[in-house]
Amino acid sequence: MTTLHGFLFQVYPYVCLAVFLIGSLIRFDQNQYSWKSDSSQLLRGRLLRWGSNLFHFGILFLFVGHLVGLYTPHAVYGIFLSAAQKQVLAVTAGGVAGAVCFVGLTMLLYRRMFDPRIRHTSHASDIAVLVVLWVQLVLGLVTLPQSLQHADGSVMLILADWAQRIMTLRPVDATAIAAIHWTFQVHVVLGLTIFLLFPFSRLVHIWSGFAAAGFLFRPYQVVRSRRLDVPPGHNLPGQPSAVPPADVARALDNPQAMR
Repeated sequence: MTTLHGFLFQVYPYVCLAVFLIGSLIRFDQNQYSWKSDSSQLLRGRLLRWGSNLFHFGILFLFVGHLVGLYTPHAVYGIFLSAAQKQVLAVTAGGVAGAVCFVGLTMLLYRRMFDPRIRHTSHASDIAVLVVLWVQLVLGLVTLPQSLQHADGSVMLILADWAQRIMTLRPVDATAIAAIHWTFQVHVVLGLTIFLLFPFSRLVHIWSGFAAAGFLFRPYQVVRSRRLDVPPGHNLPGQPSAVPPADVARALDNPQAMR
């Protein structure tokens, strides 16, 4: 193991996670108007519908798959699934989702770079994020043949142990990571770099996507229509009573008095 491996797999993860969390909080506190995805649908919707849907479907599946695959202890899934079986499942499902995501992301990147109207209104960070995600996705697809060469799931177990130790603040031995194929190493480092870039790009809108789950638990919004011509002091069946003050009620009954 070299000094570079020690930094990349023992120190760099904590740097990226710290910037990811603290940077997101600072941006939300200091610059909330930039907390958006900067949609370009109004400029030109061509390729956006297919590209966006395919990309988001694939990336969400891959994100959840990596999250469950890396951070589920082997003792939990080992009861009903061996490491080799999990490896085959991960390669199959990840390959399909990765191919779908690749098609969608390529469409979005092509649209962002070669459509003059979209390119003119794009920030440099918008294109940079898409390029980094595209390269990361290609690296992930390249690792699939390498994964099939380790059908026993040994590499998967090494990566899972490393990720779990990082998240639980336990000592990490980068020697095992340094011994695996370089494509896995670059894939891990670039994945950490995405977390490092997160607070400084449009990726911050992902936080809002998770926060949108709160809409499932908020109270219903009461909307009254003026076309229903509901008399003052009366509500529709099932709505709470709201009697206006006497002076407001008289004004509503006599619109001439309001002129």
